[in-house]
Amino acid sequence: MFEPFTLKDIAKALGLSTSTVSRALRDTHEISAETKKIVLEYAQKINYKPNPNALSLKERRSKSIGVIVSEVANHYFSQAINGIESIAYDKGYHVIITQTHESYEREKINIQHLASRSVDGLLVSLSAETSDTSHLQSLHKRGLQMVFFDRVAEDIETHKITANNEKGAFEATEYLIRQGYKKIAHLTSSDHLSISIERLNGYKKALEQHGLPFNPHYLKYCPHGGMFYDEVENAVKELMNLSDRPDAVFVAGDRLSVGCLVVFKNLNIQVPKDMAITGFSNSDVLDLMHPPLTAVRQPAFEMGQIATDMLIRLIESRYPVYEFEKKVLDTSLLIR
Repeated sequence: MFEPFTLKDIAKALGLSTSTVSRALRDTHEISAETKKIVLEYAQKINYKPNPNALSLKERRSKSIGVIVSEVANHYFSQAINGIESIAYDKGYHVIITQTHESYEREKINIQHLASRSVDGLLVSLSAETSDTSHLQSLHKRGLQMVFFDRVAEDIETHKITANNEKGAFEATEYLIRQGYKKIAHLTSSDHLSISIERLNGYKKALEQHGLPFNPHYLKYCPHGGMFYDEVENAVKELMNLSDRPDAVFVAGDRLSVGCLVVFKNLNIQVPKDMAITGFSNSDVLDLMHPPLTAVRQPAFEMGQIATDMLIRLIESRYPVYEFEKKVLDTSLLIR
């Protein structure tokens, strides 16, 4: 029976250690150019072929990437996942998708499960409940590569990619102001999420630039991003019951935008006759609504592609990476 040559055979023939031969064949920076040349020439001479199973175990590569999102049914995330898969599969990586349903506990369980399956890296968009990222920090310190997209963790040093949330929120709020509305409310997700903070800043800047006061009573948080109808309904009812009721609302989320329209319909509040609304949404369903909703659109597919490319470069880097990039992509206001 034919027995293929092994690393040990090469090491014995050249008087080197097995680890030195392994590193030379993988072209790592610790081995001198001269040693690499000797090892590679000998490997070619004996027609050495690495065992793919042994190589996978040695390098601890699973050629799989874990993805953590709040909900696949969310139009933004489904488009981002399409972008992730388009790059990952092209580069030979499998994609394992998990949903947190905006739960911190579910996020922790999903991440531990992915880590136990030895994924090579994680693409993470934090849940609405997540303010403590220690579960991610501990894995990152142990060498698990990760890239954040959309909802990012400021306290973990790695690549991050977001949309220009502040600019998008500014434009959506300004659009309402230019339509003549002066009492504009803001409906958003949990207060600690990066996207909530950035969109609130954009909303406030638009008010300030047009000489309108910020009214704290007009700001309503939905801790689960509108995943539960009750929290959207309660927030909208609180706004509608104010003595100085708003005449418009800027909604800072995909699911929140649709949820808000449903609540208005159930309360017999006509849009835009009784209440104007702009939102953040990547849903094409908004075109079918009457009247259609003007909304900020994020380049979700492109964000997924860039995040995946960043992660694979981290995974495949031969050297430790110490410089990280925060990439911000432009949004567009679709006036319907």
